[in-house]
Amino acid sequence: MHQQMKKFSFLAIFLLTAVSVFSQRIANQTKERESGVRVEMRTTMGNITLLLYNDTPRHRDNFIKLVNENVYEGLLFHRVIDRFMVQAGDPKSKDAKPGTMLGDGTLGYTIPAEFLPNHFHKRGALCAARQGDQVNPRKESSSCQFYIAQGQVWSEADLNMMEQRFGKKFSPEQRKAYTTVGGTPHLDGDYTVFGEVLKGMEVVDKIAAAPRDKFDRPLEDIRIISVKILK
Repeated sequence: MHQQMKKFSFLAIFLLTAVSVFSQRIANQTKERESGVRVEMRTTMGNITLLLYNDTPRHRDNFIKLVNENVYEGLLFHRVIDRFMVQAGDPKSKDAKPGTMLGDGTLGYTIPAEFLPNHFHKRGALCAARQGDQVNPRKESSSCQFYIAQGQVWSEADLNMMEQRFGKKFSPEQRKAYTTVGGTPHLDGDYTVFGEVLKGMEVVDKIAAAPRDKFDRPLEDIRIISVKILK
């Protein structure tokens, strides 16, 4: 009996320690996200508040640099697909004529990928656009183009099928997010996620639902008015 009590006590201590470590890890991740840089983006459809993660510093610092240089002012959301994502940041979009195909604009450099397992394409994720694998095997990010994931809610069966089809493995955290708030899980591990929407997701939904042409460009221009760092 005494030996059994010792085994039980050891197991209880082990479980409590494991729970404590897991809880601390979650708390650290939450603290890290909350300590990121907040950005307000004013658009012709409303305002969006973004959080730039501190643990993707290359993308964070590049975005801050472009904001401070007013690069995004006047640019269009040039590609919108409802239940998928909205994309902006093409410097060619500022003075683009109606019907012009956009999406290949750049500032002449790329950013090394910053893939982290705790950042994925949940609804509201801020992500870096990039060129395809054929010309960009290292999956480096565009210097300026970004997108905000909208996506949809998926079932466990959907996620199981994606794991088989794309060779991915979704964590419990990913599965919870994708089966509740939704997102675009098939993009995980292929595009850098470097922030998220804190406020204004309803604006993203409005942008995504805008009527668009054959190039997925809104028929009526949706423009970024200004972007600023919030102190």
